[in-house]
Amino acid sequence: MKRRFPAHGWIGLCLVLLFWGINWFASGLRTHWAFFPLWLGYALVVDALTYRRSGTSLLTRNKRKYLALFLLSAPIWWLFEALNLRTQNWFYEGASAFSPLAYAFWTTLNFTTVIPAVFGAAELAATFPFVRNACRGPVIPPSRAVLWGFFLSGWVMLGLMLAFPDIFFPFLWISLYFILEPINAWRGKKTLFEWTKRGDWSPVLALWVGVLLTAFFWEMWNFYAYPKWIYRIPWANCCHIFEMPLLGYGGYLPFSLELSALYRFFTSKEDSYLRMPSCSGTST
Repeated sequence: MKRRFPAHGWIGLCLVLLFWGINWFASGLRTHWAFFPLWLGYALVVDALTYRRSGTSLLTRNKRKYLALFLLSAPIWWLFEALNLRTQNWFYEGASAFSPLAYAFWTTLNFTTVIPAVFGAAELAATFPFVRNACRGPVIPPSRAVLWGFFLSGWVMLGLMLAFPDIFFPFLWISLYFILEPINAWRGKKTLFEWTKRGDWSPVLALWVGVLLTAFFWEMWNFYAYPKWIYRIPWANCCHIFEMPLLGYGGYLPFSLELSALYRFFTSKEDSYLRMPSCSGTST
């Protein structure tokens, strides 16, 4: 049953419309202070849409844990920034206009929106039947062989990326998942294996649809922004959609799995805040 669009969704929509215009059409430096309210607005809108469609959402379930997503998001994205020091796949045009302290402040503030945006969009995606009914896929159980295979493969991928970044830079977006997901399983935490052991890929599809929706707005709003990020991809650097090469959007898919694994890694094994769809049409 559809519910009324909640007040925080209208607030988010106003933030999006206002700061989208500022981010694109105001002169001079503006993205550093317009980015956060723009993406806060996006997160609030997708959360409100989720609540309207399902009667629950990240924000309405627990406001403190929703705020915690923002606090967790910044250090997690700084991890990817650290790995990018080796791969050099993106840089920020206009960063030289800021002192080191100002740069650290504004980037950290803006990085807080990554996880709320992706997880909120994933929960919105999970309200649609084509996602909830994605029950047929490869069966991947958390067996001893699978967990160790994932774990060792992750370290191999990470090592290859660090040793040969011009060739193996795509492993930045998948190696952490292969390393952390087995650790989460060994520690008794929820993992995507709980669904894939039944051939149920609905949580994976929810994350993929959610991250691609978010990626579209990331790249679109970045296109006319300043400061902005620019990509330097050693190969497959063609067929751009906004600043991103077409094949680069494929990297968002494993990135969403990494965010899921990182979230589980830093939360308790009893945590049930982040809900995933299942074949039964419910969320667990």
